[in-house]
Amino acid sequence: MKFLNDHLEEFFIIPLMFIMSIVIGFQVIMRYVFQNSLVWSEELARYMFIWLIYFAVSYTARREKHIRIDAAINLYPKKIRPYIEILSELIVLAFSIFIAVTAVTVFNKITWSGQLSPAIRIPMQYVYAAPLIGFVLTAIRQMQCIGRQIKAIKNHEEVAEA
Repeated sequence: MKFLNDHLEEFFIIPLMFIMSIVIGFQVIMRYVFQNSLVWSEELARYMFIWLIYFAVSYTARREKHIRIDAAINLYPKKIRPYIEILSELIVLAFSIFIAVTAVTVFNKITWSGQLSPAIRIPMQYVYAAPLIGFVLTAIRQMQCIGRQIKAIKNHEEVAEA
């Protein structure tokens, strides 16, 4: 379980990036060397990129490297900063939960419609599952981050990076 906790996102990000690069490279070779374009490659690369992005959101949440405005946090006195950071993480958690819940609705509608992708004919629900899974993972990572911050406050420590 520790391996999954520490490396789940990388387990998906690295192969997605590798295969996506191969597919795009193959498409470039086909188009410019053989003067023939592949019908499926751009669509597959696009869907892989979508999945890559949503796993990357969770990855940045786990590493606590997501976008935030440190200058605003630094305006507060040092004693209050840990609480402000927890507040900002709670806001990101709420946003993640909101997007995950919204993604469930969209996923269900796409599943019900039976829509297929134009070129490779895969069910579009597989593409629309990316935000759902990505933001559920992000919410889990945010809860872990908040737990670490609360533990650090209780122990009067600096918050350690994951």
